[in-house]
Amino acid sequence: MHILIGLLGLALMLAILWDAFESVILPRHVRRSFRIARGFFRTVWRIWSFIGRRIRSTKLRESYLSYFGPLSLLLLIGFWALALLSAFAMLQWAAGSGLASSGTRPGFRTDLYFSGTTFFTLGLGDVTPESSIARFISVIEAGTGFGFLAVIIAYLPTLYGAFSQREVNISLLDARAGSPPTAAELLRRHGTERIQDGLGHYLRDWETWSGQLMETHLTYPFLCFFRSQHDNQSWVAAFTAILDTCALLIAYAEGETKWQAQLTFAISRHAVADLAQVLNMDFQPLEFDRLPPEDLPKVRGLLVQCGVPDCTEAGDAKLNELRKLYEPYLNALSKLLLMPLPSWGVNMPADRGNTVWGRITSKAPTSRRPGEEVEADHL
Repeated sequence: MHILIGLLGLALMLAILWDAFESVILPRHVRRSFRIARGFFRTVWRIWSFIGRRIRSTKLRESYLSYFGPLSLLLLIGFWALALLSAFAMLQWAAGSGLASSGTRPGFRTDLYFSGTTFFTLGLGDVTPESSIARFISVIEAGTGFGFLAVIIAYLPTLYGAFSQREVNISLLDARAGSPPTAAELLRRHGTERIQDGLGHYLRDWETWSGQLMETHLTYPFLCFFRSQHDNQSWVAAFTAILDTCALLIAYAEGETKWQAQLTFAISRHAVADLAQVLNMDFQPLEFDRLPPEDLPKVRGLLVQCGVPDCTEAGDAKLNELRKLYEPYLNALSKLLLMPLPSWGVNMPADRGNTVWGRITSKAPTSRRPGEEVEADHL
């Protein structure tokens, strides 16, 4: 029995340390189907999202779901620590509980208590190792605990730095594509003056952003569960708006802007496909058409107004082909993370005077009732 428990403790210790190494230190995505951290997040998210889906208030639901990312990360770290100190307690027990304790007879509870004080480097001194093997295990555990805590402390700033880097572009997208962002609004706000120049430069920035997000979120997949500051913002909605815009320009436009749209589309589609696979999401077609055939003439008309000439029905087939390359992945991510996909925006009014953007760009002052507040979340 002692040998069996010792082997189980050693296996548990090695499994947790290897899982923490792959999750925190290893910069490459691990494709192995079974991982402790992945199973932990899946289990906790199923419970958390089950409750979230039953909250009717949008603001309350988003607030509730926003706690999952940071809280689950802390729970995972706590789970790792608890598993490690339990593994070392099992090793101490298998070695014969060679500990000296005043007033109590050494046993597994004493081993567990001593393991906790050693792992967290408390060193209270009320329980001390007597045998050589107990001292050896204590030294290994103290070093493991010290290294584990140091790695976790150094790891958190890196994680939140990646999250902050992601959110900057999402916040900047509000001024260019509205809240929630849509492809039609992005085209309208660039207009005929900037569609060929400014939009191309902007899509180049999103090409870089997509590559950075793919690298950070493939390394740390639980960043996908971290939600944006505002209820109508999300990285899934941002990807949707950018991919929709690129698909329109590839299908109907010509010139340098189309070339940049192809580059941005390629890396963005690569990112959403890889993230969906990392989170084990199946290819899920949309339950409803986000851009039904009757809206395609409106799309072509909008592009003509924005300075994209020669928009004909010949581009409709190409647009449908491009949509099939990314919409099923976005739909799978949307369902898993409870982040709704935005519309194409073609049926929204071009001049929305009730938004901050409408008031900024309007030449005439907008009448507003006394006491009416500006909606900060809707640019």
